[in-house]
Amino acid sequence: MAYVDSLLATGEQIVRRERQHWFVLVSHARWGILGILIGIVLGTLRLAGSLPAGGFGDLLGIVTLVLLGGGALRILWSYLVWQNNAFVVTTRRVIVTGGVVNRRATDSSLEKINDAVLSQSLFGRIFGFGDLDVLTASEAGIERLRMLTDATGFKRAMLDAKHALERELARPAEGTEAGAAGSAPGAARAMTSEEVMATLTRLAELRDRGAISPQEYEAKKEELLGRL
Repeated sequence: MAYVDSLLATGEQIVRRERQHWFVLVSHARWGILGILIGIVLGTLRLAGSLPAGGFGDLLGIVTLVLLGGGALRILWSYLVWQNNAFVVTTRRVIVTGGVVNRRATDSSLEKINDAVLSQSLFGRIFGFGDLDVLTASEAGIERLRMLTDATGFKRAMLDAKHALERELARPAEGTEAGAAGSAPGAARAMTSEEVMATLTRLAELRDRGAISPQEYEAKKEELLGRL
């Protein structure tokens, strides 16, 4: 059973699983790959007799073994780290897990997610990855999911799960005037001033980084102020 499965509450189901692009794995394992390549070159030269024999040759042989063994261990460790970094959307929240020996998990309730900003470079669109900024009403929680495989599909699954959860929570209020207003198409839940300010701060940071345009920031600002 995967680690994230052990974190699920009763009745909670996984909607989508994603992980970081394999470019992240290559980046983390680059020194191991370089060590193996150098070890292969030294080993080939030694076998071909191009390196001097004797004490210096034996030393190079030891160095070659260290490079090959150390490089292989580095690649294995990088793979385990990459394999254990999981990004999951459930019927209740978004969960990010990581760690090999010491495990960690960060989650954010779907109810507290206000928006998700997708950032994709030309390189990312070609190779199918992107960064996803998850804006929540609280200070704690997930902020940026970096180099996520199929970030567009992950964002869509997250927003669909949020919409389904909001509809489910609105059902008990149906039949009353308040319930009818809360379950109307396009209705958004009210927010406290603290939640609005926290979300606006995050949006301003995204605007300053160039992830969203000033026009998008102003439009979202008006929407949030209307939810007070």
